[in-house]
Amino acid sequence: MADRTAPRCQLRLEWVYGYRGHQCRNNLYYTAGKEVVYFVAGVGVVYNTREHSQKFFLGHNDDIISLAVHPDKTLVATGQVGKEPYICIWDSYRVQTVSVLKDAHTHGVACLAFDSDGQRLASVGLDARNTVCIWDWKRGKLLATATGHSDRIFDISWDQYQPNRIVSCGVKHIKFWTLCGNALTAKRGIFGKTGDLQTILCLACAKEDITYSGALNGDIYVWKGLNLVRTIQAAHSAGIFSMYACEEGFATGGRDGCIRLWDTDFKPITKIDLRETEQGYKGLSIRSVCWKADRLLAGTQDSEIFEVLVRERDKPMLIMQGHCEGELWALAVHPKKPLAVTGSDDRSVRLWSLADHALIARCNMEEAVRSVSFSPDGSQLALGMKDGSFIVLRVRDMTEVVHIKDRKEVIHEMKFSPDGSYLAVGSNDGPVDIYAVAQRYKKIGECNKSSSFITHIDWSVDSKFLQTNDGAGERLFYKMPSGKHLTSKDEIKGISWASWTCVVGSEVNGIWPKYTNITDVNSVDGNYSSSVLVTGDDFGLVRLFRFPCLKKGAKFRKYIGHSAHVTNVRWSHDFQWVLSTGGADHSVFQWRFIPEGITNSIVETSPQEGGIDSYSEESDSDLSDVPELDSDIEQEAQINYDRQVYKEDLPQLKQQSKEKNLSVPFLKRERAPEDSLKLQFIHGYRGYDCRNNLFYTQTGEVVYHIAAVGVVYNRQQHTQRLYLGHDDDILSLSIHPVKDYVATGQVGRDAAIHVWDTQTLKCLSLLKGQHQRGVCALDFSADGKCLASVGLDDNHAIVFWDWKKGEKLATTRGHKDKIFVVKCNPHHVDKLVTVGIKHIKFWQLTGGGFTSKRGTFGMTGKLETMMSVSYGRIEDLVFSGAATGDIFIWKDTLLLKTVKAHDGPVFAMHALDKGFVTGGKDGIVALWDDMFERCLKTYAIKRAALSASSKGLLLEDNPSIRAISLGHGHILVGTKNGEILEIDKSGPMTLLVQGHMEGEVWGLAAHPLLPVCATVSDDKTLRIWELSSQHRMLAVRKLKKGGRCCAFSPDGKALAVGLNDGSFLVVNADTVEDMVSFHHRKEMISDIKFSRESGKYLAVASHDNFVDIYNVLTSKRVGICKGASSYITHIDWDSRGRED
Repeated sequence: MADRTAPRCQLRLEWVYGYRGHQCRNNLYYTAGKEVVYFVAGVGVVYNTREHSQKFFLGHNDDIISLAVHPDKTLVATGQVGKEPYICIWDSYRVQTVSVLKDAHTHGVACLAFDSDGQRLASVGLDARNTVCIWDWKRGKLLATATGHSDRIFDISWDQYQPNRIVSCGVKHIKFWTLCGNALTAKRGIFGKTGDLQTILCLACAKEDITYSGALNGDIYVWKGLNLVRTIQAAHSAGIFSMYACEEGFATGGRDGCIRLWDTDFKPITKIDLRETEQGYKGLSIRSVCWKADRLLAGTQDSEIFEVLVRERDKPMLIMQGHCEGELWALAVHPKKPLAVTGSDDRSVRLWSLADHALIARCNMEEAVRSVSFSPDGSQLALGMKDGSFIVLRVRDMTEVVHIKDRKEVIHEMKFSPDGSYLAVGSNDGPVDIYAVAQRYKKIGECNKSSSFITHIDWSVDSKFLQTNDGAGERLFYKMPSGKHLTSKDEIKGISWASWTCVVGSEVNGIWPKYTNITDVNSVDGNYSSSVLVTGDDFGLVRLFRFPCLKKGAKFRKYIGHSAHVTNVRWSHDFQWVLSTGGADHSVFQWRFIPEGITNSIVETSPQEGGIDSYSEESDSDLSDVPELDSDIEQEAQINYDRQVYKEDLPQLKQQSKEKNLSVPFLKRERAPEDSLKLQFIHGYRGYDCRNNLFYTQTGEVVYHIAAVGVVYNRQQHTQRLYLGHDDDILSLSIHPVKDYVATGQVGRDAAIHVWDTQTLKCLSLLKGQHQRGVCALDFSADGKCLASVGLDDNHAIVFWDWKKGEKLATTRGHKDKIFVVKCNPHHVDKLVTVGIKHIKFWQLTGGGFTSKRGTFGMTGKLETMMSVSYGRIEDLVFSGAATGDIFIWKDTLLLKTVKAHDGPVFAMHALDKGFVTGGKDGIVALWDDMFERCLKTYAIKRAALSASSKGLLLEDNPSIRAISLGHGHILVGTKNGEILEIDKSGPMTLLVQGHMEGEVWGLAAHPLLPVCATVSDDKTLRIWELSSQHRMLAVRKLKKGGRCCAFSPDGKALAVGLNDGSFLVVNADTVEDMVSFHHRKEMISDIKFSRESGKYLAVASHDNFVDIYNVLTSKRVGICKGASSYITHIDWDSRGRED
């Protein structure tokens, strides 16, 4: 069996080459720690120029396009693009999320600005209305929102001297905003005769209502209030993209490649023209400037960052470079040195030093470069061009050796043979051409069996064979150098490949999810020495798989950062690093490879936080070598709560059926009867797919749920009070810390949560609009003010509510697999933990979102499905119950130890003042000390232990326990079999309430003489109930199959039961023991009735479309009613014993 688990080795992002200068501005700043903060692709970068080191913020899941620095110069806000873009506020020192702001913008967040004291944040969206939002960012709260402008907004800034004044500018406008309460109102700037109405690109506010702004023509426009009062003409010779205000004055940067410094009254101090400096070039355009004391930063359109010391302004230092706009596809590593080369649509070829993290050579070509390859000795470099030609350069001085054009379409892939004799060149025309290196690259062969463009090629170790992949997903083999097509399977089997970069082939089947499109993965590279494969795909992910990985859907580790498609991945020559290139983000990422063994000590101690955990172990469906799920958990994970018809559809459906039936003449409707029904008692408790849903209230009553009803049960009087506010099944219940209110969550398209009072049964708050399908877990915070809920949607969304106000405080995606429990931390209101199918996650509230860390198992245990979780009395400790019966003890996110507690899953856990109580599938309730070091007492739930005052019977010994709670000197236990028991600490147990288990209940029969009824259900039990004030189950028996109907004989002595497999039986109504049974039909028995008076005959209707008549006394079938064209639903006898 091939190993389909994720590899144990890891990658860690070490360096990102590039800076996002195109289509962005004002995105480069100094932090308080004198580091430089900017972004590239989906990564926030904090670059320490002194130590030449980088830290990364990985909380975004798409391209970052805006950045603002808090007045404390430590916190940073970044905004991204995407369908549901969000803003992250993060700490540049620890690179961790502080707050997430979401649900306000669409398309993207174009600009950001903090106010002068850093409490509020302004953001501008990329939607059609260019919406402006004002946030209380710490709380994740939207304070105000307004339509920004009909055209693009380029910059927004708070007036530092008037706390509620904001200025924004953009295409042919400038607006002055006032924030009053939650209203944001704007007045347009008046250009008048002082200057032309034109696009304003950047601005800065000064004292006394003065605003300075940079215009598209290179002028500075000066505003007082709303009016343009003067212009500083030709401040720059082209558009001014960036303006930065600081204590020293103002800095501006423009499309003319100049930085200008101005004093606080905007009088010129100096001008620095970067085009004229050593590293300058024609067309250099500045997108961002920052001025701090004697240092300046400038970011350019072409992804460079310059640092200028004011004293040595003629010697700017180029501290970061990257490819410019255009796709980046070409990547190759030097065969002997820590060097890599990239080529892009910006027509440049760049040579990078992996050891020094620096650009060491750059060469500009006439045409876009789409592929590169080093010769085996590293002396020559081949470049495949977009126009179908290829060029070979001498690496030493980057001079041209040959330039050959044999094809019209782009050259997407090329490789030298391992012995250095040949160069194979694959083009989008379909063939692979073979050139002889020694004969000045004369063409000597052609491989032409591909029906589509060539995507990948690999040479064999002996340089005698070539394998190709093409756009049609075909893998073909050729003899070298002739290019003869190779079809013999045996010959192919024996070939050893020098490199593995093909995406199609049995060795890499595992990189494809089970049902996938073969074009998603753009690049792979195999590392034979560590048996690991790296891939780059269209989802912006870099993944590690075991190599070879033969079975589809293999597990992997995934790493984020590239926002768009990852076009190429390669191992460095010594396998120390992996390099990846981003297509649209044209960035180069360098990842350090951390082999198995040293992994834990390095990565696990500092996992990166973020919306998606970059060092996450999450494969698309977590590790496959975990033992199979426990049968109960498996069953529960499969339950589908989607409804064919939801309650809210009914009025519409009724209307439709009315319209359909209008043509039919109908009888006058009778008046409704005067009498009515009142629900008095419900037999049942939902335990088969719910947990933690049974509690004592403040007054000692018991609260739980069944069907769509919240039940408050009085133990002394054996009566129930019912909360009937829900309109569909309740799935979760949590009790307020004061034990007077409960929250219940239901199934539904827009699943509602009700918070209600257990005394008055009044609904206090109704929470809707956040969950789909249903609410599967709830928990109140320790102060009772907030409520956490988890939905049944695909992402199992977690929502944090201020339930009294009905306000959503924060929301996040939970996990792709089902979450069973959410628990609020009693010591910290802003922390939660969730457990579920193969996961435990620790959540930290950050503004309007959450960040999560997964539990780190290390060597102490392995990833398990967790069924229960609880916080202890000690602050940082968390205890989780696993499907294996172990208790996992966590400190922060680290697993300290595991303790064996039960046989089979630990479904329930409850924290006490000192210690814990747990319940498992093994039917045992156990009391523990506060660190699970000693088990103080166990109670086995058995029939023999039931006290005389029990209101029913146990279906079986040791039922699976699903809920436990303590109070009033007792332990309250809910079982999977639908029973609620109360255990006295000294040992006796009392059964309070019970009902059928999962499956549907259809069969119901009332006793002809006594206050007794019988039910039969899909749960394969027949039960007899007492209807007097005792409300209890008198008898129960298990059946071999589920049943859908039952009937008493007229004298009440016999009870007939129809089963789902076409058989039926007649049992003694007192002892429920068999009298007779028959099996004449294949389909379900749908109705069963004794004839009236003597009950001599028994009619049995089935879904086979027949009704069989049996003589009860002789136990023989005496007749069959035929002629029904469909299945029988109901039957009745007439009063003389003849059937209707």
